[in-house]
Amino acid sequence: MPLWLNIVIVIAVLSIVTMVIAENRHPVRTLAWIVVLVCLPGLGLVLYFFFGRDNRGRRLISDDDLTLLKSMTEEQCRECVCRRLPAENDDLIKLLWRTNRAYPLEGNAVRVYTDFDAMFSDLLADLERAEDHIHFEFFKVEDDPVGRKIEDVLVRKAQAGLEVRLQYDDAANLGRKRFFRRMERGGVLVQPFIKVEIPFLSSNTNYRNHRKVVVIDGKVGYLGGMNIAERYSTGIRGGRWRDTHMRVEGPAVSELQTSFLTDWQFSSKELLASRRYYPRLGPCGGVLMQVATAGPMDEWHVIMQGLVRMISSSSRYIYIQSPYLIPTDSVLEALRNAALAGVDVRIMIPYRGDRGVTVPLASRSYVKEVIAAGVKVFFYPSGYMHSKAVVSDDRVATIGSTNMDVRSYEQDFEINAFIYDREVALELRDAFLEDQRTCWQAEPDKWSRRPLHVRFAESLARLLSPLL
Repeated sequence: MPLWLNIVIVIAVLSIVTMVIAENRHPVRTLAWIVVLVCLPGLGLVLYFFFGRDNRGRRLISDDDLTLLKSMTEEQCRECVCRRLPAENDDLIKLLWRTNRAYPLEGNAVRVYTDFDAMFSDLLADLERAEDHIHFEFFKVEDDPVGRKIEDVLVRKAQAGLEVRLQYDDAANLGRKRFFRRMERGGVLVQPFIKVEIPFLSSNTNYRNHRKVVVIDGKVGYLGGMNIAERYSTGIRGGRWRDTHMRVEGPAVSELQTSFLTDWQFSSKELLASRRYYPRLGPCGGVLMQVATAGPMDEWHVIMQGLVRMISSSSRYIYIQSPYLIPTDSVLEALRNAALAGVDVRIMIPYRGDRGVTVPLASRSYVKEVIAAGVKVFFYPSGYMHSKAVVSDDRVATIGSTNMDVRSYEQDFEINAFIYDREVALELRDAFLEDQRTCWQAEPDKWSRRPLHVRFAESLARLLSPLL
């Protein structure tokens, strides 16, 4: 290697090491990056470029543009903004407002789905009834019989004169360019989120837009864990694909609209700040809720902080469903503290992954730590547990796109509804308990006696957890 290139690499490594130290991250992470950069300078520089840079402080859109969009909710839903907060959820509501400007909105009608076919049937019917615009955003939209039904209705509506916008995560949909081009030719406005264009990769390429958001005429909205793919209907490995999604009518739809338009402005550089997308929405139900968004460019890890608050404020029980158990230190500590304080903490995850083995191995590496504190871990036995739902004390629940893993908390763009309603909480509690009937529980004695090579493989996978 030429001397000049060695000098350049040394200067680059020293500069980045200085920058990493100055960022005041967690000491373990700081030391880990220093070791990688010093011991593997060439590879370390590449890894840092894609995975190590701290982009907090950047914004999807400017504060002025976000304020403009948020003002639409304030104007059009003013009478539904909750001014007298319920005492039992006062702390969580204030946290989400101060970190995310998430309006606590009353008067919503909510339907919860634990079955894809029921959700998809309602979604298609709502899309058919659209009269003005459709905003459609999913992490994955697959070119299969389910995806082609969506293609058909979106194209027909676009050709009928409606504004139809489709946004998807580019990295998660590689190989489906023809599918999306077909919709573009049919009149749908299609926008990938963070384009992956080799060799013109950027440090943003590692980020994923994991949100699932639909807004129809600004009046009906959907969010949750389900993507648009046939396996959500037919299942996997001969078992059910278990997920949770929700339909919303009422003022909270305006917050879903803001989430979509924020992502659209970031991707297309087009700000759609028109009252056309924010019709006046009065109360149509009795549910109080907040819609919170989070992403790697935000100052706060909003949804993670909300979940930590839910866990720490639980007094009787908290039930959690997630595809993964790869918690951050703060989430792990909150789970253990709650269990040690006598709260009934239950976590339901799949034993096997939907694709690959690394993520489920990393998830299982955390089981010993939580069950030692009294957390009950249940493994979903067949099919796949993909639900991202949490319920506590019959008083608060959250449904959204956020997994219980480091990637969702720190590297992905996510959205969750925090719901302060007893009926919704009871529905999610009962759904958890019904699923639990078919699960098997990790027992401390048996879990610790598993073969050494299995436990080592899990520990090895755990080292990669920040990148998974």
